[in-house]
Amino acid sequence: MTAVGQDTLGTRDTFKVGGKSYAYYSLPKAGEKLGDVSRLPFSMKVLLENLLRFEDGDTVTTADIQAIVDWQKDRRSDQEIQYRPARVLMQDFTGVPAVVDLAAMRDAMKQLGGDPQKINPLVPVHLIIDHSVMVDAFGTPQSFEENVALEYQRNMERYEFLKWGQSAFDNFEVVPPGTGICHQVNLEYIARAVWSSVDKASGEEVAYPDTLVGTDSHTTMVNGLGVLGWGVGGIEAEAAMLGQPVSMLIPEVVGFRLTGTLREGITATDLVLTVTQMLRAKGVVGRFVEFYGSGVGALSLADRATIANMAPEYGATCGFFPIDEKTLDYMRLTGRPDAEIALTESYCKAQGMWLVADGPEPVFTETLSLDMSTVEPSLAGPKRPQDRVPLSKLHTEFDAALAGEYNCRTPDGRCTVDEESHDLGHGDVVIAAITSCTNTSNPAVLVAAGLVAKKARAKGLTRKPWVKTSLAPGSQVVTDYLDKAGLSAELDAIGFNLTGYGCTTCIGNSGPLSEPISKAINGNDLVAASVLSGNRNFEGRVSPDVRANYLASPPLVVAYAIMGTVRCDMVNDPLGKDQDGEPVYLRDIWPSNEEVRSYIDSYVNGDMFRTRYADVYKGDARWGTIPVTGGDTYGWPAGSTYIANPPYFAGMTMTPAPVSDIIGARPLAILGDSITTDHISPAGSIKLDSPAGKYLSEHQVSRADFNSYGARRGNHDVMMRGTFANIRIKNRMVPGIEGGITRHMPDGEVMPIYDAAMRYKAEGTPLVIVAGKEYGTGSSRDWAAKGTNLLGVRAVIAESYERIHRSNLVGMGVIPLQFVEAPPAFDGTETFTISGVADLSPRKEIAVKVDRADGTGFSFPARVRIDTANELEYYRQGGILHYVLRNLARGGAA
Repeated sequence: MTAVGQDTLGTRDTFKVGGKSYAYYSLPKAGEKLGDVSRLPFSMKVLLENLLRFEDGDTVTTADIQAIVDWQKDRRSDQEIQYRPARVLMQDFTGVPAVVDLAAMRDAMKQLGGDPQKINPLVPVHLIIDHSVMVDAFGTPQSFEENVALEYQRNMERYEFLKWGQSAFDNFEVVPPGTGICHQVNLEYIARAVWSSVDKASGEEVAYPDTLVGTDSHTTMVNGLGVLGWGVGGIEAEAAMLGQPVSMLIPEVVGFRLTGTLREGITATDLVLTVTQMLRAKGVVGRFVEFYGSGVGALSLADRATIANMAPEYGATCGFFPIDEKTLDYMRLTGRPDAEIALTESYCKAQGMWLVADGPEPVFTETLSLDMSTVEPSLAGPKRPQDRVPLSKLHTEFDAALAGEYNCRTPDGRCTVDEESHDLGHGDVVIAAITSCTNTSNPAVLVAAGLVAKKARAKGLTRKPWVKTSLAPGSQVVTDYLDKAGLSAELDAIGFNLTGYGCTTCIGNSGPLSEPISKAINGNDLVAASVLSGNRNFEGRVSPDVRANYLASPPLVVAYAIMGTVRCDMVNDPLGKDQDGEPVYLRDIWPSNEEVRSYIDSYVNGDMFRTRYADVYKGDARWGTIPVTGGDTYGWPAGSTYIANPPYFAGMTMTPAPVSDIIGARPLAILGDSITTDHISPAGSIKLDSPAGKYLSEHQVSRADFNSYGARRGNHDVMMRGTFANIRIKNRMVPGIEGGITRHMPDGEVMPIYDAAMRYKAEGTPLVIVAGKEYGTGSSRDWAAKGTNLLGVRAVIAESYERIHRSNLVGMGVIPLQFVEAPPAFDGTETFTISGVADLSPRKEIAVKVDRADGTGFSFPARVRIDTANELEYYRQGGILHYVLRNLARGGAA
């Protein structure tokens, strides 16, 4: 661990567990000196301990610590703090470009005359390869092996690169493909609740809360285990790896009070979709959410993890659950060592971090409440996770959308499908996927899905022939307990054969639909549907062929595969008929809560987890045969379309170039509300006629080997061309056209956004993006900011930002500006001038001057969303990585 600070306040103490002595930084002692801390939110206690441990009089001062205590007065603060998480979590889509950046920084360090070995993680980093497997094969016993073989075939260059990284960098572990999803592996194995390591100065073993940042927004899942963690962009994670603290304002904390218990047959998925809807309506972007109340004790830890996982969907930085007896029960269930469990309990009780049922209610900025007995069966969609729809109303809601936003003139029309005996119509479910760590980490909903399949099969029901079914758990343990319970065979019989251990459909790796189905959908402009147990259903994400996407619990996914459409009333209409011709309803095949509990008690145990995770870093035979080449610096393969040395540090000197005003900038795109990072930097398939597709074709890559944007994030040439290339993005500069298209001005020529950006670059014209509310919603992908930067965009002007993307823009040297008043109307012919860039200060209000083509003009106020002094320094240095690299090259700390 990084050496601890000075302990000016004298809060360091010791305690013993099982005969072993640990040092720790005592919150009760801090309370005696600074004021009562007993009613701080539990998540804030974690921040307080972090500042106590790293107090050095420079990056962390006693004033910073006092500010956490004083937060209770106004329940908010403008104080900036420097927070140091204990470790970093990555997945391969965001991890590969992060390791590419580290490799490029080693090259740049060498060019600057420094030691490349200084570019090395100082905290533990775990990278889990989970985002690359696609659902190409499905519905057969061979599906898993076929998909894994294709995964290695497509991604060998990336995997060779990651194996080099594992050997070249210290503190860097890679979990190979086919193991699980990063957040589920983190929850079940890596996370410790309470961590410990040796203090370099004293030699003592210091205990402290497990904390982390992750290069995936759903890092928050581990909040269910009482571990404070959240998603950041890869560039922030790289800085954290290299010893740079996370600069942040002390957050507001919204308390979410849970009471009552879930009714019979209601799942954790129904609960989290309700919570997501409530919190998104409340407005919690940039805030912590902490759950409290009598209902917390009624939730299993897996239920808590489901709720914590979807913090990005409700907009919060985290969704925190304090540690209690349920935490320890889960640690035992997942095979954690007894010593680790004992340390967790003793430490949390000593620190006042142990949740007591009748303890004092924490002080929160705001609160809201939910009686869990009121939760009803739900889905969310058709394109946002916060748009909850009661199961009983889904069919009517879809029909309304069909007539409304989809503007369908033939709602009841059906079409033939080549080579098939069935037809296809609007609302038919063509993808039913049990996918995503959100739900596959929860044995209750996985067992329920297996039991629905079992009961359906007993009545002679199966999936409809047009439904592409898949089962992709986030852990191999899921297969173990489903096999042991006899439920894998039941799921297989309905078509939910194992297709891989990875994110698959949830992140857009649903694989192609059959050619006849795809042709029928696109040739007849059908609004087809998917139902998935994921956390995201944004436009263009799940499949380019599927426009309506609904999030649902795993058992409901099975039910919709059987029903085959979202246009029937799942509550009151039969799913089909049994062997005797009698109708079968959902209620006839839905398992009871007691039945599910009985299966879990009988078939899920700690030995499964201990066995599966014993050699988690070893991988299969394919992984073992991948060669490792290169030394301290990477030998960039010539002509690779997967891995390339990025241009961020080209020509870099020890002195940054002065920042300049933005004069006469043209808008590259004018966008509406809820523009997601999927819109900005898609992760899914690459169209043949897109700039990225043309680039790959020019480099002799066949269409079958295009892979996905997510898999090619290690190559900036592909990703630049993929920026703003989502097939559903709507640029108001070209009304009526979907996709990454704009108008080049002043000639008005319509062309792909990438082509326009390159023409503007050749002309020396700076660019801006104009957008509405919630800009950058969704995944933490830093390529949404990297691509923006590389296209020549100097500033983004939006009505509001999601937390991670705003930070990513600053980290890449792009100014995020926020409208102070209702935005004026723009048509794309304007030029923008932003003056005073050299004199910016955090959250300063400036005037943006606009000149129209007819010679008129006006100005409007905008707030600079560079929120802290540290962020301002990152911007002036050209980005956070430039800042870190220069400091290391000078011989200082990052």
